[in-house]
Amino acid sequence: MVLFPMDPMFRDIELNRQRFMRACAIGFAGACLPSWVTRAQSVSASRPDPKLIEDLVSANRILALQGVVDAYGHVSARHDQDPSRYLLSRSLAPEFVSADDIMEYDLDSNPVDAKGRPSYLERFIHGEIYRKRPDIKAVVHCHNPSLIPFAATDVPLRPVFGLAGFIAEGIPVFDTRRVAGMTDLLVRNATLGRALAQTLGNKPASLMRGHGAVVVGPSLPIVVGRSVYLAMNASLQAQAMALGGKITYLDPEEGRQSAADGYQRAWELWKRKVGK
Repeated sequence: MVLFPMDPMFRDIELNRQRFMRACAIGFAGACLPSWVTRAQSVSASRPDPKLIEDLVSANRILALQGVVDAYGHVSARHDQDPSRYLLSRSLAPEFVSADDIMEYDLDSNPVDAKGRPSYLERFIHGEIYRKRPDIKAVVHCHNPSLIPFAATDVPLRPVFGLAGFIAEGIPVFDTRRVAGMTDLLVRNATLGRALAQTLGNKPASLMRGHGAVVVGPSLPIVVGRSVYLAMNASLQAQAMALGGKITYLDPEEGRQSAADGYQRAWELWKRKVGK
């Protein structure tokens, strides 16, 4: 049967053909887009608790106030409504972070809605640790100078006072050379992030050779407290070693019983200071 352009059946067939071609074009374009683009355009099912945002801003400023971070370093929190997402500031010195700077990421460390804001290069530290450790609700990455010597030597970091008793669990050392050879030492991709998470294992922190440390915890107050006292312990241990005598470190059981309040008193003090 021959159809002419004016025939209604011809018009129906042509309309369906055009619809089919448009659908194919859209599907092809979506398939060609990088996966991070399509994921980044998704949105959260629920907004995070405003208090979590407030605490994350405070955590940034506390870590800066305490000298754990300077212009570099970052702290994140797992999304309280969606464990497959986490919250992290845009690329910014922690001391300047405000609520408007907090961005949401999936566990591949893709921003959900970047709005043109830049991301930290080493955000993969956070995504891969959250993926491997469902018990973890907060992560800190820092470059505190007191920690660097313990990752550059074979001297293990050990607990010398109660507030750093968690160190008794053991603090491993991550070395990028074992994974990727000669690099700039930054954890700038998922492969290195996974390797760091593997080295961390079930420990509360890991040193990073030539770089700094990552600290984890079940809450923001605990991860901030651990970060502050990890650095303080490193300084105290170096001082004790310089004295030249025998050092009596905390026993693992002493470590487990230390800081029983989860640093809550310190957290409230620090929050008030940065709040002013």
